[in-house]
Amino acid sequence: MLRGIRGAATVENNSKDEIWKAAQLLITKMLSANGMSLDDVGAIIFTSTNDLTAAFPTAGLRQLPGFNLVPLFDAQETFIEGSLPRCIRALILADLDKKTSEVIHVYLGEAKKLRPDL
Repeated sequence: MLRGIRGAATVENNSKDEIWKAAQLLITKMLSANGMSLDDVGAIIFTSTNDLTAAFPTAGLRQLPGFNLVPLFDAQETFIEGSLPRCIRALILADLDKKTSEVIHVYLGEAKKLRPDL
């Protein structure tokens, strides 16, 4: 069944290395938390806040084995005054045999503030 899995992470600095590492860590944790493999993934969509300009998160993810075959997409997050800075958000669209209520969403670093209910 098609499911959406949400996640977000923050970085301290606008650097390629930090953006790439955050994207890699976020997606690997999202997959692991939901017991998924790359074969379950249909696509991954990333957004980044407008203060992250050093790198595309997808470019970092493509450094990991197998991710060159997964459709990946980057977009810029809409700027909203007072929103969380230096934030990368992800949406994995996947074939997952779980109820919506069983899906585990992953928020790392300061991004935990985005979903205190989780």
